[in-house]
Amino acid sequence: MNQFAIEPMFGTGHWAIGGYNIAFTNSALWMVVAAVALWAFMFFGMKRQQVPGRWQMAVETMSNFIDNLLLSNCGKGGKAFVPYVFSLFMFILFANLLGLLPFGLIGVHPFTFTSHFTATGVLAIISFSIVLIVGFWRHGLHFFTLFIPQGTPVPMIPIIFLIELVSFMVRPFSLGLRLFVAMTAGHVLLKVLAGFVINSTNAGAIYGLTVGLPTFALMIGISALEVLVAAVQAYVFALLTSLYINDAVNLH
Repeated sequence: MNQFAIEPMFGTGHWAIGGYNIAFTNSALWMVVAAVALWAFMFFGMKRQQVPGRWQMAVETMSNFIDNLLLSNCGKGGKAFVPYVFSLFMFILFANLLGLLPFGLIGVHPFTFTSHFTATGVLAIISFSIVLIVGFWRHGLHFFTLFIPQGTPVPMIPIIFLIELVSFMVRPFSLGLRLFVAMTAGHVLLKVLAGFVINSTNAGAIYGLTVGLPTFALMIGISALEVLVAAVQAYVFALLTSLYINDAVNLH
C-alpha cells in the first residue's frame, strides 16, 4: 500500500500553522500537475480557428459533451453550470489518467490522488454545496418539498420526509466513495499482479514462463481496462453531479 502513502515534498515536512501541518505533499503536487495539464489542454484548444485543428476539435468535443449532458439532465436551466461540470469532469479525468502513466520507468512515480477519499470527498462536498446554495437561492424553504414526493399520503409524510432527507444527505458520501473505491481497487490489483510477475521471475525461468508471463499479459489487459475505468468514473461523477443540480434547478 506504499503507493497510496502521502509524503511531504521539498523539505516542507515541518511546515505548520496553528499546529496543523501544511506540508506540500505528493498528492498536492499531482493535483497541480492535473490542473496545469487541464489548463494547457484548454489553452491550446481555444484558438477558435475556422478550420479547427486537433486540439480545438478535442476541446469542442468535450465541452459539447458536457453541454449535452446538462441539457438532457437539467434542461436549459443547466446551461449556467456547464463551466463547473466541465472543469470537474476534465480534472478528474486528467487525475485518473495521470496516475496510470508509466512514469516509473524514468524514476518519476505518479500519484493518483483520486484514490484518497479526502480528495474525492472534497470534490463531492463542493458539488453538494452548489446544489444546496442553488436550491435555497431559487426556491427558498420550498426546497424542502424535494423530500416529499407528490401524492404522498399525509400520514406517511413524516416517514417519507425523513427517509428522503437521509438519502439526500448521503449523496456527497456516496459520490466521493464511488470514485475513491474504483481507483484504489484498480491500483491495488495492478500492484498485486506486478508482485506475481516479479516474484515468479526471481524464482526461476520455469516460474517466470508459467506464472510471470501470463500474469504480465493479464496486467496489460487490466491496464487497458483501467484507462476505461478512469474515463467512466469521471463521467459518472459528472453525471451524478448534473442529476443533483437538476434537483436544485427544477425541484423534481
